[in-house]
Amino acid sequence: MIWIVFVLVFWIAAWWVNIILTAQKPNRLNAFAVPALFGITLLLLWEGIVRGFGISPVLLPPPSAIAVTFSQNLPILWEDFFQTFVKGALSGYIIGCGAAFLVAVAVDRSPFLQRGLLPVGNFVAALPIIGLAPIMVMWFGFDWQSKAAVVVAMVFFPVLVNTVQGLQASDAMQRDLMRTYAASYPQALMKLRLPAAMPFIFNGLKIATTLALIGAIVAEFFGSPIKGMGFRISTEVGRLALDMVWAEIAVAAIAGSAFYGLVALLEKGVTFWHPSQRG
Repeated sequence: MIWIVFVLVFWIAAWWVNIILTAQKPNRLNAFAVPALFGITLLLLWEGIVRGFGISPVLLPPPSAIAVTFSQNLPILWEDFFQTFVKGALSGYIIGCGAAFLVAVAVDRSPFLQRGLLPVGNFVAALPIIGLAPIMVMWFGFDWQSKAAVVVAMVFFPVLVNTVQGLQASDAMQRDLMRTYAASYPQALMKLRLPAAMPFIFNGLKIATTLALIGAIVAEFFGSPIKGMGFRISTEVGRLALDMVWAEIAVAAIAGSAFYGLVALLEKGVTFWHPSQRG
């Protein structure tokens, strides 16, 4: 019960500090402190509930046990991260997003492709990954190539749809102005349509960051070499080693958040002129 009382006192204190911080003028310190306090409070609440009510670590290990497991298995966690994120998710992300951009330019130039390909894309995007992953593993084998193929299938159409929508974001008057200057399509693409499409493109790229890591991890459930986040999670669940499972989840959460933040930072630098980046 001591843990629960301590957590409740800390939660009330953190709530009071958050109220003070949110009432002040927004700045970088507030933007970091508010979610940090919220996250620390959740971890302490988790720790207090597990220890206070004596919950079995097989059901829910406390954050302290997960942290110990994390620190003791850094080489394994790094190897799994490299296999899943770098080889599978990142390679599939680059291939899928790059191909989606090139196809989007072709779709923008061809009304036939726009009417024919986009509906098919919506159908493929709706396919469940749990049905797609085993097929990709059968086609491309058990190594990272099959995981990259699943990621390509997952990120391709969200980026394609957002890019096509972005390329059409410039209004008719702007396009007419480019035609009066006798600008070719590549010139209009580089000077007008592509800059106008950047907010849409980055929206698709940010969506794809989360899909890429999820796709790579789920694909490893259906076949993988003896390493990788998905392989480790499925194996350790069978051994009831939930602390290791949560350590892998922590690695995935950190990697996914960092990846999303990197793309968002790149977006801020590229689309600094857009109203959404001001203030």
